[in-house]
Amino acid sequence: MYACTLDDYLGWEEGLIRKKVAELAGVSEATVSRVLNGAGTVKDETAKRVVDAAKQLGYVPSALAQRFALRRSGNLGVILPLLPKVNLFSTYYFSEVLSGIGVTAKQRGYDLLLLFREADEPRDYANLFRTQKIDGCIILGAQDVPTEREALAELKEGQHPFCLVNQRFEGEAFNTVDADQRMGSRHAARHLLQQGFRKICFLNGPAEYSNSLDRLKGYQQALIEAQVTFQAEHVLIGNYSRKSGYQQAVKVAELIRSGDVDAVIAANDRMAIGLMQGLKELGIRVGEDVALVGCDDSDVSRMTEPPLTSIRVPFYEVGCEAASRLLDMMTETEPSSPFEVKLPVKLIERASSKTTRTTTT
Repeated sequence: MYACTLDDYLGWEEGLIRKKVAELAGVSEATVSRVLNGAGTVKDETAKRVVDAAKQLGYVPSALAQRFALRRSGNLGVILPLLPKVNLFSTYYFSEVLSGIGVTAKQRGYDLLLLFREADEPRDYANLFRTQKIDGCIILGAQDVPTEREALAELKEGQHPFCLVNQRFEGEAFNTVDADQRMGSRHAARHLLQQGFRKICFLNGPAEYSNSLDRLKGYQQALIEAQVTFQAEHVLIGNYSRKSGYQQAVKVAELIRSGDVDAVIAANDRMAIGLMQGLKELGIRVGEDVALVGCDDSDVSRMTEPPLTSIRVPFYEVGCEAASRLLDMMTETEPSSPFEVKLPVKLIERASSKTTRTTTT
């Protein structure tokens, strides 16, 4: 005598359903299994007939099966730089942008696949699409270097949906979402100029990042508007880390003590906070001896002593916008024109940008 277990019964019932799906779709049961299990190679048209037949019979295949049938992974890839000794998820910029991307992707039924890229690793982004790991990708931390341009050009030529965050490439029509970085540094410089500061130093990031160039242009624009001469020696370069801001403190202190500088704009809060720490150790008090403005308006900017004036950049909204625009593009049947989005920024005034010393014109 044979005893039928619950598993046996469920397997038998599953087999009957698949047989009916096969008959309705006009394919073999083996083909139905390949489609609904997401295994093997099946023509798109055949796979669609199987999924449609299953739905008609009230048999709902798994999300994996549907994705396979439509040649979709269900993953939105996010490509991130792998930075030694840096916890990206603890940095304000990356955590806010990723949160915006993640929330938007979840609402649209997509999972995130985080992909970390080492500095010297080949940028073969197109292979992620060829292997069906992702359906679209958002790239953070891209740099304007030849290898990056080549990899992005390959993505565009292959009509693979992608979007750059916080990075543009002159002469290229890539999809980009960013904040108005140029307007941000212009606001920062105008704020200082309106208070009487005329000798403003600018601590910028590397030129491989378009936001560094945008912020420099905004700073220069504000000086021109105020008829203040731009001095190249007042532009210092860091790498957006707190350490690089700290390391520039010696040079900035020299400029302050010689009377060549009375205020500083840092291109992000991390460098501003590092600079503030370094200047304090050298006996120079931010908010008293020199004015300081950062950029990002990260949570820690409210906790410094004195609190840091900063440009509020909507990184969370940038992430949401990038994911939303890209997912919209992925559902369109016809190729769409490249988009370039810039979100507004806002100056948040705090005590660091006001000093008790007398400024000169």
